Amino acid sequence: MIEVQLVDNQDNPIGVMEKILAHQKGELHRALSVLILNSNNELLLQRRALGKYHSPGLWTNTCCSHPYPGEDSFEAAKRRLQEEMGMSADLNFVFKFQYKCDFDNGLIEHELDHVFIGVTDDTPHINTDEAMAFSWVSIENLEESMKKNPNDYTFWFKIIIQDYRNKLKAYI
Repeated sequence: MIEVQLVDNQDNPIGVMEKILAHQKGELHRALSVLILNSNNELLLQRRALGKYHSPGLWTNTCCSHPYPGEDSFEAAKRRLQEEMGMSADLNFVFKFQYKCDFDNGLIEHELDHVFIGVTDDTPHINTDEAMAFSWVSIENLEESMKKNPNDYTFWFKIIIQDYRNKLKAYI
């Protein structure tokens, strides 16, 4: 059983809940998103595996997950980058934001997402339970694709790119 850290609106821990139950009830919990750039200033995207219980087959940031209860988000980001994409990089915390999304399957993603950025030219070795493909793209091509094909991307990734572009500028 995988558990997530429930938090209040200020990101203070307030409890622990089984991950699937938190998504069924729409409870606010801590999450993380990692964005990896290469030396060409291209962003590494992953296409979520078809077996994922929400957003299967959609393109998203390099990796996204939840820290274990009591686990530091920075350490969790490094761990998940290795587990999902088979790579490591020096990561920098950039910002956090809160979002809520109701999915067609009845699940509710209600997360306080910690966003990290790193740089590496390493080749990903994807965990096929997590991702079915990867692609390096320029931010300009990504933004154009998001405008043309918004349903190809995860809800939270569109928020990161569209609403927080200025906070990412120092890194891209």
